[in-house]
Amino acid sequence: MTANFWKLAALAAVACPGLAILPVQASNIENMRLWAAPDHSRLVLDLSAPVSASVFELDNPRRLVIDLADTHLDSNPDSIDLDGSAISAVRTGVRDGDDLRVVLELNREVEPRHFALSPNDQYGDRLVVDLEYPGESAVEDPIDPIESMIREQEIAASRARTVAVAEGLDPEVAAPAVIDEAQPHPKRDIIIAVDAGHGGEDPGATGPSGTREKDVVLEMADRLARMINQAPGFKAVMIRDGDYYVGLRQRTIIAREQKADFFVSIHADAFNSPRPHGSSVFALSQSGATSETAKWLAATENRSDLIGGVDGSLSLDDKDQVLRGVLLDLTMTATLSDSLTIGGGVLERIGQVNALHKSRVEQAGFVVLKSPDIPSLLVETGFISNPDEERRLRDGAYQERMMAAVFGGVRAHFQQNPPPASLLAWERDHGRTTGSGEYRIQPGDTLSGIASQHGVSLGQLRQANELNDDVIRVGQVLRIPST
Repeated sequence: MTANFWKLAALAAVACPGLAILPVQASNIENMRLWAAPDHSRLVLDLSAPVSASVFELDNPRRLVIDLADTHLDSNPDSIDLDGSAISAVRTGVRDGDDLRVVLELNREVEPRHFALSPNDQYGDRLVVDLEYPGESAVEDPIDPIESMIREQEIAASRARTVAVAEGLDPEVAAPAVIDEAQPHPKRDIIIAVDAGHGGEDPGATGPSGTREKDVVLEMADRLARMINQAPGFKAVMIRDGDYYVGLRQRTIIAREQKADFFVSIHADAFNSPRPHGSSVFALSQSGATSETAKWLAATENRSDLIGGVDGSLSLDDKDQVLRGVLLDLTMTATLSDSLTIGGGVLERIGQVNALHKSRVEQAGFVVLKSPDIPSLLVETGFISNPDEERRLRDGAYQERMMAAVFGGVRAHFQQNPPPASLLAWERDHGRTTGSGEYRIQPGDTLSGIASQHGVSLGQLRQANELNDDVIRVGQVLRIPST
């Protein structure tokens, strides 16, 4: 700023006493952080003050340019790990005296967007640059056997009509013979969407010893996904499988794209005091939270959506307002009923692993639970702000027991109420199931985990199978005592 500028500013202040003249604050880039997700990369610039940013693309070669006004670089871009991202190199340079230019050399086509974030408890001012990959999804889209069957039938019917017209026959008479042809049972897997909360630049809560929520819930989500995939008739879809952020609305969108039958979000509670303890299970509330604690928790988790900078909802644009309301009300009522039923089974089993913070399934307005057509639960596995529970949350054995309890509740529900096209439904209809009284051991199973899944004690399971120790083998069938 020149001396003449401040002279003019002083004259303006004298002429207009009510006008405050404030200098523009220079900013420093104190750190640069990058997260690579399957469907996007996210670059976060930690700033000492807000900046004015201009972001634009250049071709031949493909680059993204970030111009920052009155900004200095106090971070080394060479320290950024670019593996798995759309960025092959980062270059910086000074322009127009005090401005900074950051150039991202790209190795693929991207759709960039950027936004600024205000300071919060963990970070100061930030500039977030997202590089979305056109046509990519966070996880691969599985082929739905029912939809595939319908498409095949439609193609066959269309061909039959074409042949009928060519031969001078009535196409509506010729087509049904093809459509009505018997099809094999799909025997599809029941798909469970496993959501590890937070991630990337959003660490979630932090325990007294520095344990980050995003890390322990990802470990538990991995364990849960392995259990699901080892169970015949079930398949897990991880919403995030690494340290990157997925927007709260986007998490439910991914679950719907993957045709999930159930959605479970794994978290670790926190409070501003170390005293609260215990695990909780939440389902969606249509009328708001059921307690002040639940309201506080819902607000805490939902604020993470501001970090993601995303928005989205179920589109019912082609329906009139009354029909929209009726459809959503009917769907949400059925979905919420299933969520509460499954939640009760999960909570009962979790109570055998850890103390319960509340003895019933709570209801709150968590964004990740707002999927109208997918039963959903949010499981708070313990208070990371409590020193004792922080230690347990880091313990692999505790994580294993907790996730076995979660899957045990989910699995029990679907064994009793299998979707019509699922393998479990086919086995039930053909008498192929081992029944609720037996379990065939899968790779990775432990005796304690099986006991927790089925809501029985380890001693009861040993006694029912005349076991003197915990040694089991893959393929062995265990008798499950009634509870």
